[in-house]
Amino acid sequence: MPYDRTVRLDADFDTAVTAVRNVLADQGFGILTEIDVKATLKAKLGHDMEDYLILGACNPPLAHQALEADRSIGLLLPCNVVVRRDGDTTLVQALDPGTMVTLTGLDTLKPVADEATARLDAALSALAAT
Repeated sequence: MPYDRTVRLDADFDTAVTAVRNVLADQGFGILTEIDVKATLKAKLGHDMEDYLILGACNPPLAHQALEADRSIGLLLPCNVVVRRDGDTTLVQALDPGTMVTLTGLDTLKPVADEATARLDAALSALAAT
């Protein structure tokens, strides 16, 4: 089962990161966490790799609904969005919110996952259109 929603951009990394932040904000997501995997692996292991950033995106009303349905759902929050270089392009990948329903088996999470999916898909579509 695929667990990601992905678009490939013909943009440099920094331009893509800025665009991702903007389209997520347009869909009501704020960035709670940011992990620069490239810098972390370089600092901790001396390992060089391509640009790779994990953004922890959160839409507060949707997070609240999910937490009301299942307090343990915090294990799957925030919505991780990865921006990474892949050759001459930049990939933007978001965890498919439907994974929450699949992993928990809780139908009460389906409306939340559906809304989050619609918002993330709109953000990714906006990126693809640029």
